[in-house]
Amino acid sequence: MTSLALTITETLRYRGKLGQWSWALHRISGLGTLFFLFLHVVDTSWATFYPALYTEAIKDYQTPLFTIGEFILVACVVYHSLNGFRMILLDTRPQWWKYQARAATIVIIASLVIIVPSFLIMFAETLRHYTKDVPNFGIDTFRIPQIIADNAQFAAAIVVILIVGLLASLVYSLVPGANQPHTTLKRSAFDQVMWTYMRVSGVLMLPLVLGHIAMMHVIQGVFHLTTANFVPVGTTAFNLTGSAIEFVSIRWNTMFAGVAIWRVYDVLMLVLVAIHGFYGLNYALNDYVHSRWVNRGLRVAAILTAVGLITLGGAAILKTIPVDTAQMLSQASASVPIP
Repeated sequence: MTSLALTITETLRYRGKLGQWSWALHRISGLGTLFFLFLHVVDTSWATFYPALYTEAIKDYQTPLFTIGEFILVACVVYHSLNGFRMILLDTRPQWWKYQARAATIVIIASLVIIVPSFLIMFAETLRHYTKDVPNFGIDTFRIPQIIADNAQFAAAIVVILIVGLLASLVYSLVPGANQPHTTLKRSAFDQVMWTYMRVSGVLMLPLVLGHIAMMHVIQGVFHLTTANFVPVGTTAFNLTGSAIEFVSIRWNTMFAGVAIWRVYDVLMLVLVAIHGFYGLNYALNDYVHSRWVNRGLRVAAILTAVGLITLGGAAILKTIPVDTAQMLSQASASVPIP
C-alpha cells in the first residue's frame, strides 16, 4: 500500500505526459489487483477448508464497500491486461516504439470500450440487489464492524510475513559481504528467464484473467453466488440451496470431456498470476526500497506469500468439497431466528 501511495503522489507531482500516466496506471492497477489476489485466494480456499468462514466472507463481499471494490477491480484488471499486452508487443517489435504514444491511447480507448458496458451491467445487478434483496437498506448493510473483524486476520498475516522476511534478511546480512552493492549491471540468468516469463505469462493470462472477470464479475457477480436455483456460468447444475459453497462446488466439479475444466482453468490462472504479480511487485520494491536488507526482506516476504498462495489455492481447488456441506450450512442458516 505504501508503494501504491508513493506511485500516486509522485505521479501527481511530476505531471508527466501520456507515457508517465500509462506507467503509473499500469503499476497502480497491478498493485491493486495483487492485493485483491491475496484476499481472494485465501477467502476462496475457505470454501474447501473452512466453509463457515467462506460464507461470512461472501456476506462481506456483498456489502456496498466491497461492491465499490469490485468495480475498481474490473477496471484495474482490464487496463493492466491491455496495457501489458501493448508493452509485450513493443518489446517484441522495437521498430514499433515510434507508435508507443498512439498505442497507449488505443489501450485507454479499448479499456473504456470494455469497462463502460461492463460497469453498466454490474450496476444494473447491484441496483437490483440493493433495492429488491435488501429491503431495509441502512447502516447495518455496510457490515463495517464485521468487515474489520473478518479482515483483521489478513492484516495480522501480512505483518507476520513481513516480520519473517525481514528477520531472514537480517540474519543473512550478518554474512560478510551480504550487503555490498553489486558491481555489475549485467542481467543475471534468472532475471533473463523472469523477463521472458513476464511476457509469456502476460499473453497466456490475457484470455484467462479477462475470461474470469467476465464470468465471475460481469455475466454473474458476487450476488449470484447466493441465488437459489441459479446455474453458475459454464456449468449445467442448479445451485439449489443458494449457498456460495454449493456454487463453488458445482463449478469445480463440472466435467468436460472427462476433465474438471474449471479446476484446470483456476489452477493454471492461479500459478501464472501469482508468479507474475509478485515478480512485478519486485520491480516496485526495487524502485522504492533502497535499504539492501529491507529490500531483501520484503522480497523474501513476497516470495513466501506467492508460494503460500499457490500452495493454499491449489490445495483448495484440487480437494473435493464435501457434497453435504452446502446443505448443512443452508439448514444452519435457516434455523437462525430472524430478529
